[in-house]
Amino acid sequence: MRRYLAIAIVAAILSGTLGIASAEPASAASRHQGTPQCVKVAKYYTKKHKRYVRLKNLCAKRTACYTIVVPWRPDPRGRLKKGVTKNVRYGTDRDPRALYVKNRSC
Repeated sequence: MRRYLAIAIVAAILSGTLGIASAEPASAASRHQGTPQCVKVAKYYTKKHKRYVRLKNLCAKRTACYTIVVPWRPDPRGRLKKGVTKNVRYGTDRDPRALYVKNRSC
């Protein structure tokens, strides 16, 4: 009898943990609904000791704004016009690589 009780308790704990883990992405998605996700990273690369990121504006009807997140450095910000692809320089090869590009409101 104790064995079945222990199995039921473990199952309840695991189902609660899975419920919390599955609810987290939904809440993260709801926080970012205000800013359209127009700017997408096409490529990170280094050329002649300079770091670049190639960004695309996937929104055809609006200008998009972005922030390149680089650890221990000021985050470069910028704008992309409608439907444009642009190579953006954000540092040298001695600087840390960018972690990601964040869409922001203009």
